[in-house]
Amino acid sequence: MNIPVFLPISAVERETGLGKDTLRVWERRYGFPSPVRNASGERAYPADQVERLRVIRRLMDQGYRPGRLMGSGLDELQQLVGAESRDTPRGDAAGEDVGRFLHRLRAHDVTGLRQAFQESLIRQGLQRFILDTVVPLNRGIGETWMRGELNVFEEHLYSEQLKTTLRQAAGSLPEAPETAVRILLTTIPGEEHDLGLLMAECLFRLNGAFCIALGAQTPLNDIAMATVAHRAEVLALPFSSAFPQRRVLAVLRQCRALLPEPVEIWAGGAGVSRIQPVRGILVLPDLEQSLEILRSRKAKAG
Repeated sequence: MNIPVFLPISAVERETGLGKDTLRVWERRYGFPSPVRNASGERAYPADQVERLRVIRRLMDQGYRPGRLMGSGLDELQQLVGAESRDTPRGDAAGEDVGRFLHRLRAHDVTGLRQAFQESLIRQGLQRFILDTVVPLNRGIGETWMRGELNVFEEHLYSEQLKTTLRQAAGSLPEAPETAVRILLTTIPGEEHDLGLLMAECLFRLNGAFCIALGAQTPLNDIAMATVAHRAEVLALPFSSAFPQRRVLAVLRQCRALLPEPVEIWAGGAGVSRIQPVRGILVLPDLEQSLEILRSRKAKAG
């Protein structure tokens, strides 16, 4: 007779790369995973649920959103992994928008590019624009550039016009009260890509956080001083896929050692998608995961 295997939450975190807080948030929000309680009253996860979580994490790395995946069984999830085309789940307009924006980029139509961003923003609202259009669009633009089908100056033009659109949208957002969750946002030296920083700031502010943005490439000691000076409860550090993978973990550990213990570190972006969980650091490659953690934090505070 086969004896059911149950894993503690720490083992599930190691096996799947999903943080403990993420697992708890999903349990409340989606009803999955659904652990049992062991004799000590701690969560214990059946092996079949752990396998589903592994596949879900893999699909999220490919651009799928967790809410899209939670109701699917293992067979359906594995079919998604094996599917040839992954464009549709990354946002209903993703495939269309990549082609539309690429056409304007290659035509060097700056006005048309700005108008296309504004139209999508107005149609979707800021949060859905970022999650459903900008996230998959960034991936599509990056893949096109990697194939040599886009010039460097065209990729820069895309990024700058998009950042202008997001800054204008952020300027119309109300300021959160000083009592809100305080998040310091920056990138570390060597990480010059600040588009992800701006995307995260917009989403955090939309969801009630008080954000202190330092811009890109802040020295580590200055990050630590700014965190204390601004009484930040969270340090958000995005890493792009261009940042050397071998350096990410070392830098995160340096930051952790420099910061007061109560300050949380949220490491996000494509550059952390293969990083294993680290004590005292939340690894959140998906922006929606970050929002779920923020909402959970606010709910506890309330």
